[in-house]
Amino acid sequence: MSQNLERLTAELRELEARLRLGGGEAKIERLHAQGKLTARERIAGLLDPGSPFLEIGLLVAYDRYDGQAPAAGVVTGIGRCHGREIVVVANDPTVKAGAWFPETITKMLRAQEVAMRCRVPIAYLVDSAGVNLPYQGGVFPGQYGAARLFYYNSLMRRHLRIPQLAAVMGQCIAGGAYLPALSDVIVMVEGTSFMGLGGVNLVRGATGQTSDPEALGGARMHTTVSGVAHYREPDDAACLARLRRLVAELPPPPPRAVSVTPARPPRRDPREAYQILPADHRLPYDVEALLDTLLDADSFDEFQADYAREMICAHARVEGIPVGLIANRRGLIKSTGDRPPRFGGIVYRESAEKVAYFIETCNRHRLPLLFVQDVSGFMVGVEAEQSGIIRAGAHFVEAMATATVPKLVLTVNHASGAGYYAMAGQGFDPNFIFSLPTGRMGVMEGESAVMALFSAQLERLKAEGKSPDADLQAEMDAVRATYEAQLDARFAAARGFCDAVLPPEDLRPMLRLALETCLNQPGPHLGPFVLTGNLL
Repeated sequence: MSQNLERLTAELRELEARLRLGGGEAKIERLHAQGKLTARERIAGLLDPGSPFLEIGLLVAYDRYDGQAPAAGVVTGIGRCHGREIVVVANDPTVKAGAWFPETITKMLRAQEVAMRCRVPIAYLVDSAGVNLPYQGGVFPGQYGAARLFYYNSLMRRHLRIPQLAAVMGQCIAGGAYLPALSDVIVMVEGTSFMGLGGVNLVRGATGQTSDPEALGGARMHTTVSGVAHYREPDDAACLARLRRLVAELPPPPPRAVSVTPARPPRRDPREAYQILPADHRLPYDVEALLDTLLDADSFDEFQADYAREMICAHARVEGIPVGLIANRRGLIKSTGDRPPRFGGIVYRESAEKVAYFIETCNRHRLPLLFVQDVSGFMVGVEAEQSGIIRAGAHFVEAMATATVPKLVLTVNHASGAGYYAMAGQGFDPNFIFSLPTGRMGVMEGESAVMALFSAQLERLKAEGKSPDADLQAEMDAVRATYEAQLDARFAAARGFCDAVLPPEDLRPMLRLALETCLNQPGPHLGPFVLTGNLL
């Protein structure tokens, strides 16, 4: 058994359980005493009972702000309401009254981009005190500051026609009030919700006017006097029931571009991944066996199976949904004829051309792409350069970057160097990026970094017949430790480099939900919101 994967999964689950408590039990009890539900209780009330919820960015900022910003104070993700996929953004009022950290904006923008790219409705469950003032420099200005939220609001309303539903279920102050105001429908809750460009104290200081919250921005005022809100409900439960009715009344999504068949169980139990993956990420393993835990049984059909075998290209299905699969074999790969064996996880000229051709074919057939990454990079050396690896690698990257079908990424172990880029790295706007707890995302491993940084000193000491002294050894150990920490999947997730870290047993249902969300957009797309109807 991979004790490494087992240990990392246990640590992940412990961390996630702590983060899902938000500001802690005491603040949750205080919220309940006010007659309000928590962010996650609100999401559960909105979504279909028992349906899965794919939380995006749960680990974001968990290792910053002395641990005082669990999930960056906002819960974002995808679920099903009346059987259709929707994006949900819910402020967590137990974390600094739902105030916005810089990473809060990042998560909300990511959620909006999912809605725009996949053309699915988005619901905002608003309960926020606005900008977290000590961090306003990272929230207010910049191209991807808070204003970007309202830009995306406007694009969805005016150009993309994506339904946006907002429920003001607590505070909604200052610029944050434009988030619901730019939505299609606003629901407010009597007695607990407030929406205004300024609160009572700010208004008194700015204008000298004395008012109470209800007259200034309460649910009754906004539904009877200002007309800003459209519905008023007595409590959170009724508000969520109203949102569910509004979702049920939306026009149905367009037909899917692919043929989905009934799901078949995988050939292997997903928990067998704990036995398949090695304890040491540097060791080889049976990639086909791992894929058997992920894909529908008997759906794997490899393309050019005997050519450039270090890369797998195949047609397959995940929970009945067809995908074009691209994966890396690991270990030493035998070649045909008198060719030398090749290293799995390395991209050679032939494998780059093979994958590029496969991607282009899948793109023409409108087939979603699933990249299963365990890649160390492109081959280097005299023979590789003379073979034209640069041109072949560029072909691979261009085919992936310009493919207009949905792209999903799962990192198993390595996601290193330019190989990470070619296998649909985040910079190329894949629809979703997931990682196993064993995922390691970075330019190079710690030992490689030590050799890159200290090789000259080590060679000089070796020539002199000396060994590294304690200071040099400590410096090298510090470099190794830094790289090890930064290669951890949790480090990547904390910075939004992947959407979620998933244990093996959660992969299939979450991939299904992600794929079905993507299939709401049957046409081609480039980037988060530029949808191009003339690119096929």
